[in-house]
Amino acid sequence: MAARRWFWCVSVTMVVALLLIYEIPSASAQRKKEMVLSEKVSQLMEWTNKRPVIRMNGDKFRRLVKAPPRNYSVIVMFTALQLHRQCVVCKQADEEFQILANSWRYSSAFTNRIFFAMVDFDEGSDVFQMLNMNSAPTFINFPAKGKPKRGDTYELQVRGFSAEQIARWIADRTDVNIRVIRPPNYAGPLMLGLLLAVIGGLVYLRRSNMEFLFNKTGWAFAALCFVLAMTSGQMWNHIRGPPYAHKNPHTGHVNYIHGSSQAQFVAETHIVLLFNGGVTLGMVLLCEAATSDMDIGKRKIMCMAGIGLVVLFFSWMLSIFRSKYHGYPYSFLMS
Repeated sequence: MAARRWFWCVSVTMVVALLLIYEIPSASAQRKKEMVLSEKVSQLMEWTNKRPVIRMNGDKFRRLVKAPPRNYSVIVMFTALQLHRQCVVCKQADEEFQILANSWRYSSAFTNRIFFAMVDFDEGSDVFQMLNMNSAPTFINFPAKGKPKRGDTYELQVRGFSAEQIARWIADRTDVNIRVIRPPNYAGPLMLGLLLAVIGGLVYLRRSNMEFLFNKTGWAFAALCFVLAMTSGQMWNHIRGPPYAHKNPHTGHVNYIHGSSQAQFVAETHIVLLFNGGVTLGMVLLCEAATSDMDIGKRKIMCMAGIGLVVLFFSWMLSIFRSKYHGYPYSFLMS
């Protein structure tokens, strides 16, 4: 009995000792992990208080974004802002990103759940190589747990880079809702006031003769300009905030026409506006040639010019349509 009791006492002692041996390092590692995480969050909060968008190089990115532990998300903009890079879109995207980060930093709902950062190619080219990234700007959400998934890369070409669109994407990926607050812009009200002042001045100067208000040609021209602006996609630009054009960082080639039917560039709307205007001018010349009282020679010239404008610009318009809607079977002359 004594031997059996001694055996059980020794066994229990060894089990307790083994548990203590494994438990102490585990608890120590957990405390160390919590200390590292606390230091990282404190560092990010300190930098965010100074500047809402944290500039990172390769070392900061690997330590604060890639390396565990991490209980926060980081929205990183990969860009190329140096003048010699000639990335106009990068500057426009940076302005919107700064507005979004400032809106979050000075919001009453601001927490340490999410941070905003940027990596410039000239300051962190090793990060671009590590992520196999060959275009800028690019927005990626690095979640609090795990690696970024496909949806964590922002679809810039589809959504545009307006702060509101990026905020919606962030809400989808992190459940953090950011209300975008833009700085006051007085250019719009000033232009409207100037326009009203000019119109008021003209009305005052012509107060003795108000027949110009009933000028059908003037009203028709104003209506035509409005229709051309709307049909070319200006309202879509205002809502989505797409880039003006896209420059390939490797070849330097600038694309003014977006290759997808789901998006467009600002330059593309200007081109479409020009083509629609050319077709419209051709139709006006044809109508004038048919109804004018001018001599037959001038009417023939107007007719030929009208046909030429319609054919030329409609052909170019159809070529744009074919480039965006791949597989479209019909073509017209130069399209």
